[in-house]
Amino acid sequence: MHRCRLLLAAAGSLPLAQLLAGPAFSMQDQGPVVILGAQDGTAAAGSAFDASRFGPPAEPGDAIGPPPVRIMKPRDVTPKAPEDTPHAGQPKEGVDPSRFGGRLPDQAYGAYQRGLYKTAYNLALPRAENGDAAAQTLVAELLSRGLGMRRNDRDAAQWYQRAAEQGVPEAQFQYALMLIDGKYVKKDIKEAYALMQAAAEAGNPLAQFNLAQMIVNHQAGGESIVKAADYYRRAAEAGVPDAQYAMAQIALNGLGDRKADPAEGVRWLTLAARQNYDTAQLDLGTLLVEGRFVKRDEKAGFRWLKRAADSGNVAAQNRLAKLYMNGLGTEPDNIEAAAWYIVARRAGLVDPVMDDFMAGLTDEEQKTALERANRLR
Repeated sequence: MHRCRLLLAAAGSLPLAQLLAGPAFSMQDQGPVVILGAQDGTAAAGSAFDASRFGPPAEPGDAIGPPPVRIMKPRDVTPKAPEDTPHAGQPKEGVDPSRFGGRLPDQAYGAYQRGLYKTAYNLALPRAENGDAAAQTLVAELLSRGLGMRRNDRDAAQWYQRAAEQGVPEAQFQYALMLIDGKYVKKDIKEAYALMQAAAEAGNPLAQFNLAQMIVNHQAGGESIVKAADYYRRAAEAGVPDAQYAMAQIALNGLGDRKADPAEGVRWLTLAARQNYDTAQLDLGTLLVEGRFVKRDEKAGFRWLKRAADSGNVAAQNRLAKLYMNGLGTEPDNIEAAAWYIVARRAGLVDPVMDDFMAGLTDEEQKTALERANRLR
């Protein structure tokens, strides 16, 4: 699965949410679609293949069926603590000071950059208590992540709230997530929306993506798609892969007030796939194998599906098994085909076509495939 993000499910969903969150294309209706797959996640009937030999299935992954609209929490961009004793010098790159209110780096921020989190907290706290919004945001960050101290989300929420009231976009975004979650502060979707919008308009890409998700989730009708698309686009242009995938679906399917634009859709899909967004890799690989919207390239399609399968995408694992079974984009290999299907089967996916394929293997072949599947874990 795509695991570079933490995801918090929001209440409710709309048909568009299903489109934006899951694979975009049916694999049951045309040409090679029959070979590749489909029926990912259906129940097997009357197969001689005994799936229980390969262990109990796990909870299905989010590639199987449409998950709800997702609210994306921020990626972990916290610098790691240094192995050696820190020394004076330029702070490490990788953390944007604008996240803490746009202030120039100071001693507290410099300590944070070098991984001296307790020192950063001690330096920032007096300033935070005196109303410095940047220091309040830094203190909240340290507390919410448990950097240099025990994690304390309730105290972090109070500091995020105070910084958000002073207009720090990062604090607005973080506090909005807490208001949506309702675990450490009283749940307030209306206030969360207002703060998310403020952070989005200030240019926070993750807030832009999440605001679009909130619009789709809570506002009915086609106009919500039109409104959300602008925020998806802004976040996508800033490099958020989730938003790039959303833009791919909008372009490929002509959603909202936009006409279908396959070339633009494939462009966004490729950008998301290059950032290891596994569902984008699944869709792009499928399109390439099928030759839909793009020139057929089975070898390139195989490579994208292999990357998604390696990352744990269950649907990709099943489709990869069919590529090995049929020799599409690679040499035919019954053992690899069976091994990848065993991996997908353990995760809860059932495909009657692959069950029939497994039933046709010899006991020795099934044993070898099982050993191979155990190494693929």
